[in-house]
Amino acid sequence: MTDIVDKTPAAPPEQIKAIPVRHYGRWVAGAVVLALVALIGVAFSNAKINYSIIPDYVFDPGIVSGAWTTLYISVLAMVLGVGLGVVLAVMRLSANPVTSTVAWFYVWFFRGTPVLVQLLLWYNISIVFPVLNLGFYKDEMTDVMTPVLTALLGLGLNEAAYMSEIVRAGIQSVDEGQTEASHALGMTQGKTLRRVVLPQAMRVIIPPTGNEFINMLKTSSLAYAVQLPEIIKKATDISSTSLAVVEMYFVACIWYLFLTTIFSIVQYYIERHYARGSTRSLPPTPLQRLKKNLRLFGSFRRPEVAR
Repeated sequence: MTDIVDKTPAAPPEQIKAIPVRHYGRWVAGAVVLALVALIGVAFSNAKINYSIIPDYVFDPGIVSGAWTTLYISVLAMVLGVGLGVVLAVMRLSANPVTSTVAWFYVWFFRGTPVLVQLLLWYNISIVFPVLNLGFYKDEMTDVMTPVLTALLGLGLNEAAYMSEIVRAGIQSVDEGQTEASHALGMTQGKTLRRVVLPQAMRVIIPPTGNEFINMLKTSSLAYAVQLPEIIKKATDISSTSLAVVEMYFVACIWYLFLTTIFSIVQYYIERHYARGSTRSLPPTPLQRLKKNLRLFGSFRRPEVAR
């Protein structure tokens, strides 16, 4: 017997229908967030706040001078904190038990006590040292410890404790073989640190340092307690005569947001500069992405797809 071959063509397979998964939780979460935002907006709109006078005080001479004071005291305190932080980090990594112990105690104390308490202690240091006598300079401590110097020491010395840990982490991120190779070439410990270790550690040090400076801009508001004429102090003084208390707090928030936004952009470009050694191609900057999108939207045809 011969086998009969069925030559009937096989039916084509059914087309697969992809059914997307429905994420109901996303819709619920989105609705809850929008409802909360709406409630907050309604609450602020019904509050007894005169929003129309806020633009009148944004560029008030007192507020502008307070913003400059906030800016320069933050910069000076950050410079002091970074410089002293590098020294403390090197001391912490030293084989000398005395210097490493002193650095550890410094970090332990300043990280463990509030910044406001440190500012108040410096402001009242005349109780411990009534007179400052350096031999070539002698004056009453109450005249020496001005609000500017108090804020500089309180903020800068506190920042040094955090910067020392950041710098120490950056130094330890560099492979020890780099140090050994430098010593084999005859480089001293200090030259190895300056020319080999620190340049490579900057990629790790820069991002948290930028965050610390932005935080310093806001932490400087605590200097209001020692009568430093920064943004909060100026806003409070104006509100005491205009009775626009909440409105002046909004003005202060506008200036803080402006300053932090500017330095966040600066931080982005600095991080991008030091990332050149770790990535083959740098991602486009926000300005480059904006120009690219504008060119795409400005063209009347879709870009051709490379084949």
